[in-house]
Amino acid sequence: MATGGPVDGAVPRELSTAALAAVFVRLKLSLLRNGLRQSTARKTVFVISLVLAVLFAALQLLGFVMMRGSENVVIAGVLYAGVLALGWAVMPLFFPSGDETLDPTRLVMLPLRPGPLVTALTAASLVGTGPLFTFCVLLGAGIALAHTWAAAAVALIAVPLALLGCIALARSVAAANIRLLTSRKGRDLALLSGLVIAVGLQAVNLGFQELSRSEEGLSVLAPAADIVRWVPVASAIASVDATGDGAYGTAAAQLALSAAALGGLLWWWRRILTRLMTAPDGSTIAAASEPEVGRGAGGAARFLPEGRTGAVMQRALRYLWRDPKTKAGLVSALAIGAIIPLVNVVQGNGSVYFAAFATSMLGLQMYNQFGQDTSAFWMVLQTMSTARDAYEELRARALALLLIALPYTVLVTVGIAFAVGDPDGLLPALGLSLTVLGAMLGTGAYGSARYPYSIPQDSAYKNVAPGQSSLAWMSLAVGAIVSALLASPLIVAVLMMKDSDARDAMWLLLPSGAVYGALLAWAGLKLAAPLTARRGPEILAAVSKG
Repeated sequence: MATGGPVDGAVPRELSTAALAAVFVRLKLSLLRNGLRQSTARKTVFVISLVLAVLFAALQLLGFVMMRGSENVVIAGVLYAGVLALGWAVMPLFFPSGDETLDPTRLVMLPLRPGPLVTALTAASLVGTGPLFTFCVLLGAGIALAHTWAAAAVALIAVPLALLGCIALARSVAAANIRLLTSRKGRDLALLSGLVIAVGLQAVNLGFQELSRSEEGLSVLAPAADIVRWVPVASAIASVDATGDGAYGTAAAQLALSAAALGGLLWWWRRILTRLMTAPDGSTIAAASEPEVGRGAGGAARFLPEGRTGAVMQRALRYLWRDPKTKAGLVSALAIGAIIPLVNVVQGNGSVYFAAFATSMLGLQMYNQFGQDTSAFWMVLQTMSTARDAYEELRARALALLLIALPYTVLVTVGIAFAVGDPDGLLPALGLSLTVLGAMLGTGAYGSARYPYSIPQDSAYKNVAPGQSSLAWMSLAVGAIVSALLASPLIVAVLMMKDSDARDAMWLLLPSGAVYGALLAWAGLKLAAPLTARRGPEILAAVSKG
């Protein structure tokens, strides 16, 4: 990169590493400033998030300072540093679009060498809310663990070393996966980030609950801290405590471990940048040369029925396999439906009848069936001239969902029954789950025709087009309430038979629930079919707004 065009015959000279780093820092600030100029809403969200992040970081720093002298402060400091390093390693995989400078392939046309580029990108990476938050937490841990002047001197080295380790880890992981992150599969991964974060937060919540019930407090995590203190990044913080205890050899080893890891990450990052900026990208060529037959939903097409039913089922299964938003919704339903009952089991409040919740999460996938078609619904509309056509369309979509929902319901119900030690409740719980599933399939089909709405394709995080939120809430809320009312006869039967002499006959609830659920689904499809055929143009207009 040159400072400018030639002047008086002078040859442009290459920028120094320091000057290049300054250019990249200004570039990062310009990208941030220009992004905030796009809309007032974006600026407001950024300011609020910045204030909250700084406030939380300050509270974390203050908390560490107040823990100074506590016997458990080293456990908190080491584990917190380890969690920060883990967060820096995985977050770029889920939010690659949050920072344009994460993509080094944008720089391939510039005459930049990998060595200075690594330094410049590292400097740019230090600008932002995340590095500020990380620095505050690491600084608080360093202050809390520095009990002597020697430990304070080590902390002056350990805190920046740990921060640079987090930055290098994030950058090298992002660069190694940049081809994936900028592909369709990468966008699928980003859509699933909310699920991973939700699961992680639930795990943290369970951990805090266990800690609050434990009489030992943080000391119960001492074995984990003894391991993490030898993991790079966290080992730098642990070296401060070792220095304060007079274990200078241990401190030197821990500090050297973090320094070696930082050097290794920088070397790996530099090699990745060299490959990215000099080697051709053949990933799309390889992907295009792979045959489509037998991949995803297509490999199971031979097991589907003939005619319209099989064609519609195959189309629906392809949506589930290929469309990022449809796939994210399905995976989220599968995971959350299993996690919530499991959490209740862990907390001692589990019941085999929580399996109905897992089933209801999949039943929600039946709602707004035409929204996933977007404007392409006009092609489907051409084949639905009668109520019979609409019924076959809706029935096939319901059958495609049943291919996943039925085995999932059985597996979750069996798992929860044995997890809570209630195998006798397996059959009635399964019957109740099948009733709920049938009710939601029927109400979902009707809601898809009565309250259709568009799913925006230009945003990874919006599932409802502007101005249609009320339609979405009406579809889900009314459908859930009506489904609960329709399933209430079996719910009442479970409650009455559970505490009566008829408990031995509760196995009858399985066939009763299966038949009743099938009737509810059939009735809902029959009611929705003429409505769908009659409101076809209105449905097309509604789902095409995104």
